[in-house]
Amino acid sequence: MQTTDVVQAEPRKKATSETHSDLGPNATRELSSALRPLLADVFALYVKTKNFHWHMTGRHFRDYHLMLDDHSDQLFAMTDEIAERARKLGGTTLRSISDISRHQTLKDNNAEFVAPKEMLAELHADNVHLTRSLRSTHEVCDRHNDVATASLIENWIDETERRSWFLSAIGTDV
Repeated sequence: MQTTDVVQAEPRKKATSETHSDLGPNATRELSSALRPLLADVFALYVKTKNFHWHMTGRHFRDYHLMLDDHSDQLFAMTDEIAERARKLGGTTLRSISDISRHQTLKDNNAEFVAPKEMLAELHADNVHLTRSLRSTHEVCDRHNDVATASLIENWIDETERRSWFLSAIGTDV
């Protein structure tokens, strides 16, 4: 008879709320709470942008397909920076797909078919929404004198406004 050793998992230790910066625990909590839905929305917009990239059709397929790939690359790059910023402050961040869905404010699109014009319009609206969320999070940074996070957000606002501009400019050409 063969015996198998069962390894007992160690109990999970509660994440520390130790602040890794001079901003203090209240600032860490508020900033982490602001970054969590922002990160969830960026993930949701990344997946939607990839979805539309994969399912794009029509006479401008190649141009829109490549543009949406560039947009999704920008969004995906933001995710790591947002999460790591929360951790640098001593906070926590998202842990799973279900955690993303609990915190996102952007709507998913699970439609079997979406016409190119509607894809671009929806992505434009979502990027405008994301810009508003970024500005709101920037206000939290300003209240706590978190210039590092504010600086990142300023760059993300610029990138998001550029995506909005591109989507708006071509939306009439579809």
